[in-house]
Amino acid sequence: MIKTRIQLSPSSGATPIAVARNVLANGSFLDFYTGLSAALLRQLVYGTSRLGFFFTFEEKLKARAARNGTVYGFKERAAAGLAAGGLGATIGNPTEVALIRMQSDGLLPAAQRANHKSAFHALGSIVRNEGVRALWSGAYPTVIRAMALNVGQLGFFSESKHQIAKHTSAGPQVQTVAASFVAGFFASAFSLPFDFVKSRLQSQRKGAEARYAGMADCFVKVAREEGLGRLYRGFGTYFMRVAPHTVIALIVADNLNKWVKG
Repeated sequence: MIKTRIQLSPSSGATPIAVARNVLANGSFLDFYTGLSAALLRQLVYGTSRLGFFFTFEEKLKARAARNGTVYGFKERAAAGLAAGGLGATIGNPTEVALIRMQSDGLLPAAQRANHKSAFHALGSIVRNEGVRALWSGAYPTVIRAMALNVGQLGFFSESKHQIAKHTSAGPQVQTVAASFVAGFFASAFSLPFDFVKSRLQSQRKGAEARYAGMADCFVKVAREEGLGRLYRGFGTYFMRVAPHTVIALIVADNLNKWVKG
């Protein structure tokens, strides 16, 4: 919630503490969890699909490398991450839109708020008022953000784990945890500018005056009006959002993968 509010605020003074105080001053502590149902639905759809695609692609590429007598390296890991991220984001974009709409609703005047009760209520309302296509608003930066995040998260996780196993005597669980922290940093660094643009575009409602015509227009206007560094403002908050999720998701996924393989 704080990450999204920072990205949508035109003010340079939108720090995590300032945003948190504003949320509390205008509501209650529970407002920090606005959009939780959409966030959970997003992970159910986007999170599981991108991880599933990645591990599937990784196994296929490893098998091909073994057949051809070549090495499965970082290039292949990055390719698997790019493809998995793009596919997962395309499937999950409607849940991204619902999440951003629910979290940005409180920034509007009371008379203009949609007051969505749940993710499904938000999705239904968007379709009724704006059409099905609105569910894929901001799809380009969402897909690119997911591809960038997956390269940083899954590509660097797989490569870091390989390098830790190769150069240290750390056990499997230590390898997984250490690689997850490395992946969290690179995932944040690679994807934040696209996440920023995604949030700005998806918060725009049909019928309201659109500030941005598309991804490129948003990049240009933000750089010109707010400064290029604005795309990375709030990196600490974004890292605090991405890193724990990366560590937990990859530890669980890695162990489930081993369990499934027997």
